[in-house]
Amino acid sequence: MIAIDGLTKVFPNPDGTEKVAVDHISFTVQPGEIYGLLGPNGAGKTTSLRMISGLLRPTAGRVLIGGQDVTERPDLVKRQIGYLTANTGLYARLTPAEVLEYFATLYDLPREVARARIRQLSDWLGMGEYLKLRCGALSTGQKQRVNIARALIADPRILVLDEPTLGLDVLSNRLILDFIRTQAAAGKAVLLSTHALDEIDMLCRRMGLIHNGRLIAEGELDVLKQQTGRQRLSEVFLQLVGASDSVFGPVTAR
Repeated sequence: MIAIDGLTKVFPNPDGTEKVAVDHISFTVQPGEIYGLLGPNGAGKTTSLRMISGLLRPTAGRVLIGGQDVTERPDLVKRQIGYLTANTGLYARLTPAEVLEYFATLYDLPREVARARIRQLSDWLGMGEYLKLRCGALSTGQKQRVNIARALIADPRILVLDEPTLGLDVLSNRLILDFIRTQAAAGKAVLLSTHALDEIDMLCRRMGLIHNGRLIAEGELDVLKQQTGRQRLSEVFLQLVGASDSVFGPVTAR
C-alpha cells in the first residue's frame, strides 16, 4: 500500500523567495487499486511522484510504502517500486536485453532468474524482434515497451506511472492500458498520473486532483461527479479548478 501524509516540497527561488510546489497532500492507494492523480501543468504531480518514488526528498510529510518510510529506508523502498514515465531515457548504445540485464543486477536478481524474467516480459510485450537491436534505433512505442519491462524486471509491488502513454500511437497506448489493468488485477498498487482524462475514467475508481500544489478534491469518481453536477470527467475537472463557468456556463437543473 502507498500512504501519503502531509507531503510537501518547497524549492528556493533565485531571488531568495520560496516556491511551494507541493503543499501538504495526503491520500492512500490500496493493493489492487489504480488511483488517478490529475492536475494541470505545473500543479505538482511530477514532483509528488518523484517524492513518492524516493527520487526527491520531501521538505515535510511522509511517504509509506508497505509501511516503510521512503525517506528513512530509501534503498529498501525503491526495490518495491516500478517507476515509469513517458520520458524515461534508455541507453542508446545498449540493446533492450542489455538494459534489462543491467537493471536486473541493480535489484540483485540471480542470473537465471533475470534471464527467465526477461524472456517472460519479452514474450508478453512482443519485444522478440528487436530485443537485440540498439535502443537508439527503436520507435517511441518500442522504447516504451522496453521501459515497461525495465519497471517490471523485479516484479515490484508498487507501480508509479507518470504520463506513461504520452506521445504513443493507438496500438501502443492500448498495450499500456492493458498492462496497467493486468498489474492491478495481480494485486499491485498503481498510482497513475495522466492528462488523458478518458484513461482515468476507464481505469480508476478513485482519484485526486492537484491544483497549485494542493489536493483540492479526492475520492471516488462517481461521488465527485455527483458533487459537481457534471457527468463527463473533463467537466468535473474544470468545475473543481473553478474554470467551468467560463467554458460551459453555470450549471442548470436537469
